[in-house]
Amino acid sequence: MAADTRRNFRRGLDADVVEFDCLAGELPDDFRYDAFVVTGSFASVYWDREWITRLRRWAGDAIEAGLPALGVCYGHQLLADVLGGRVEAMDEYELGYRTVEQDGHNRLLDGLDEEFTVFTSHSDRVSDAPPGATVFARNDYGIHGFRKDRVFAVQFHPEYDMATAESVTKGKDDQLSADRIAEILDGIHEDNYRSAQEASRLFDNFIEFVAEVSSERLSTN
Repeated sequence: MAADTRRNFRRGLDADVVEFDCLAGELPDDFRYDAFVVTGSFASVYWDREWITRLRRWAGDAIEAGLPALGVCYGHQLLADVLGGRVEAMDEYELGYRTVEQDGHNRLLDGLDEEFTVFTSHSDRVSDAPPGATVFARNDYGIHGFRKDRVFAVQFHPEYDMATAESVTKGKDDQLSADRIAEILDGIHEDNYRSAQEASRLFDNFIEFVAEVSSERLSTN
């Protein structure tokens, strides 16, 4: 797990977090957790990599065991794939601060406006949500949020700070033109960052949901 990812999710998730570096072959030995989160990655879910196969299998088993789940960016795509959705490459990169619209009401986005600002960085997308899932966020690039049972997933990055947004953007110089990189960097400023920080409340909403599920488990045992 990259240092930026650790820093951002530690800040965003007000919980005791145990981290696993899936790329290095780390996965939990069991499902004795309250929930799990799959973060972003440089990878595509359709790549033929052993660690992706293992992560896909573990996530599917964890969902079947009843663990609440949250996927972010790559995690959004991986959980969609695990649940029977479709992930495909895009014709262009969605990068920078963008507007996303809520599609109906979903508790993960409680407290957010119908239209809200987020930071995005992806060249794959969920083209078809999993069967039985509810899509709750979209923009002109496609699906930005879905829920199925105890699984929530968002394409955008609610966890990014400005330093991460800048470093990720500069890291795309081998894929995007210098003019486009400069345009996106111009948009990384305090006003956009403060607007995008509103989306980070989804972490609190997810933790509240997890607490409810944990309480239900205790009451039935």
